[in-house]
Amino acid sequence: MQKKRLLTGVQPSGALHIGNYLGALKPFVSIYGEYESMLMVADYHSLTTLKDSGQVRENIMSAVRDYVAIGVDPKRVIIFQQSAIQAHTELAWILECQVTVPFLMQAHAYKDKVAKGLEANAGLFCYPMLMAADILIYDTDVVPIGQDQKQHVEYAREAAAKFNKVYGDTFKDPEEMILRDVATVPGTDGQKMSKSYGNTIPLFGTKNEILKAVMSIITDSKGESPENVYAIHRLIKDETEIAALYKSNKGKYKVVKDALAEDIESLVAPMREKRDSITDSDVVRILKDGAERAREQAEAKMKVVRERVGVAL
Repeated sequence: MQKKRLLTGVQPSGALHIGNYLGALKPFVSIYGEYESMLMVADYHSLTTLKDSGQVRENIMSAVRDYVAIGVDPKRVIIFQQSAIQAHTELAWILECQVTVPFLMQAHAYKDKVAKGLEANAGLFCYPMLMAADILIYDTDVVPIGQDQKQHVEYAREAAAKFNKVYGDTFKDPEEMILRDVATVPGTDGQKMSKSYGNTIPLFGTKNEILKAVMSIITDSKGESPENVYAIHRLIKDETEIAALYKSNKGKYKVVKDALAEDIESLVAPMREKRDSITDSDVVRILKDGAERAREQAEAKMKVVRERVGVAL
């Protein structure tokens, strides 16, 4: 039986944090072998907020190192750079022509970022249709996401439905794979951990960087156990293992923070060592190979799309 196709990706908009790992990367490592998997470095998505070209390049290289360091085998999955496949942006434009402005205005990510005072550029506004193109162009069956990202896949399905209604059956309906076992990972300030909020714990930081981030976690002085610290710790280590620690150290915030930092370091250290062994030439080779494989699939789909919309003569 042919495997279903799975697509996931992370924006190269900065150093990865443990929220990325626990919420998306770790679950991906555990399941990607069961699917025909594609792992996308979503560099065009990062341009909605990141304006430093040197940093963009560095982040792309880092993202590939990160994926391989956490255990992804580039021989068993297509790791590719979004911008290397021009058909993504071509399809995004076609899909944008199928949807309305009010439809895009309902996007949670757009409304949230605008509410927080971030620049509402046109790329941020049209972001859902580029994401829909990422998914639809590969006839993706499943997209692993957290509960809070469900709307991304819903937008892709809606865009597919609108296109199919006008031009005939072309795109399949992707399904979200809700990662129910992983809660939203809280940041050092209690909000969802996000690079945009500056509340992260670095995934591949040094031991001292990890400790500094953990020590900055906001604590509730009214509680016997610091809620935010515990919420992160239980995602790193089984609750049955840390229950005694928190029970015997009520009110001793430094003790439990030190323990959390040590447990994160134990998790990260082997991956950090592997990451340091990956060269620039390794990354370029992985992306070149992945782009060739992804481009073949994307162009086959776009040939059909161009014929359906009438631009292929």
